[in-house]
Amino acid sequence: MNQVLGIDEIVYGADDFDACRGFFNDWGLTLKRDDAQGLDFETMNGCRVLVRRIGDPALPPAIEAGPTLREVVWGVDTRAALDRIAEAIAGEAGFVRQGSGDEARIGCTDPNGLAVRFQVTRKRDIEVECAAMNTWSAKPRVNQRGPIYERATPIEVGHVVFFVKDVEATERFYTEKFGFVASDRYPGRGAFLRCADEGGHHDLFLLQLPQPRSGLNHVAFTVRDIHEVFGGGMHMSRTGWETQLGPGRHPISSAYFWYFKNPAGGLIEYYADEDHLDAHWEPREFEPGPTMFAEWAIEGGIDGNTRRQKNAGGPEGKFLTEKR
Repeated sequence: MNQVLGIDEIVYGADDFDACRGFFNDWGLTLKRDDAQGLDFETMNGCRVLVRRIGDPALPPAIEAGPTLREVVWGVDTRAALDRIAEAIAGEAGFVRQGSGDEARIGCTDPNGLAVRFQVTRKRDIEVECAAMNTWSAKPRVNQRGPIYERATPIEVGHVVFFVKDVEATERFYTEKFGFVASDRYPGRGAFLRCADEGGHHDLFLLQLPQPRSGLNHVAFTVRDIHEVFGGGMHMSRTGWETQLGPGRHPISSAYFWYFKNPAGGLIEYYADEDHLDAHWEPREFEPGPTMFAEWAIEGGIDGNTRRQKNAGGPEGKFLTEKR
């Protein structure tokens, strides 16, 4: 079986490099390249986020007008896995073979029109310290405060979400050609897919609207824990970027989230604490609806300066219980 490990790289086509540079810097990425042709950023583990000019002829065709994601590069574990995928997609539309040796990439165009690429993963193994959560039955954090983050430093791109014209055909393509596995579904409307039997709840979510179209919904970045979701989101709010929704919690994957509007296209998400699944998991079916998307969520976000719900006003006095 092909072993796809996750997302190694994403490529945006955008038209405002100044806004994108400021946004991804505030988001917590490391800038590795900055010139007239492009911006290159990295997450903690070396997952790359590239921004190129919309009209760059080297970019694959766009699936929608305006700034959007133009390419997703998935990492595999071995050259043998790369060769197996190449054989499986050799007859597909847009098949390409790029580079050689450690720089080799193969890819094609998926049924939604998106350029999909594969390479032997170039991400780094890293160790990060995360919050230990004390519950009624387990208290691993003793004589130690939980962390507080003034901003986020994303670990990697955890998943991507696209609007698709035909959710069933696109799901079938990813499962049959690349070995992706269904986690959960909105029958006829949405498919949550993970790269392999064991992994996070989803690496790819495909969503078919009532009037189907192709497009980017959002890109999600994994952070350490719920506290970093909050700290990162408040920093983005403090630096002037607009919340779309959050913080909140997804009931289907159990993850905590915070969504922002992204000048490079679509939405962007911090998330943490998603469900971890294995081969024993049985996909469930859900009816789409607001409470299926969010168990709870704060409209407009939290203001990074007052540390309260946006437009709710800041605290007064030294103590919350202080009376005036």
